[in-house]
Amino acid sequence: MRLTTKGRYAVTAMLDIALHRERGPVSVAEVAERQGISSAYLEQLFSKLKRAGLLCSVRGPGGGYELAADLADVNVSHIIAAVGEGVDATRCKGTADCQDGATCLTHDLWTALSSRIDEFLSGVTLADLVAQRDVRHVAHRQDSDLIAARTVP
Repeated sequence: MRLTTKGRYAVTAMLDIALHRERGPVSVAEVAERQGISSAYLEQLFSKLKRAGLLCSVRGPGGGYELAADLADVNVSHIIAAVGEGVDATRCKGTADCQDGATCLTHDLWTALSSRIDEFLSGVTLADLVAQRDVRHVAHRQDSDLIAARTVP
């Protein structure tokens, strides 16, 4: 299975922005601090997400990133694809040359699994994730931890 850190971080960052959207544009530094992801790495991901039409940037003081689409219109599969990832359970990356240039015995099985995973991820939107009580609970804890860390001398 090839769901790399890039895809996971992109989904995490998009969800973070979705959860904090009422406050206006969300800065890269805020997402990086809350999620423990390098700001430089997030900038690269945000550039791809912006190019894909999933994020838009706001310049100037108080600037940052906002979602470019409604929460219900952005699914997890879109986010993963926007950063150049995908979910592929095959060894051959779908090329069907798994066994010395020929299709292996289980190629169709792994291709079907990849399709099912993508189908599942396509059915999960940012709206679905934001609506989950556990997700909101974790976001609240992260915000509280961030505030506490900033007030400790």
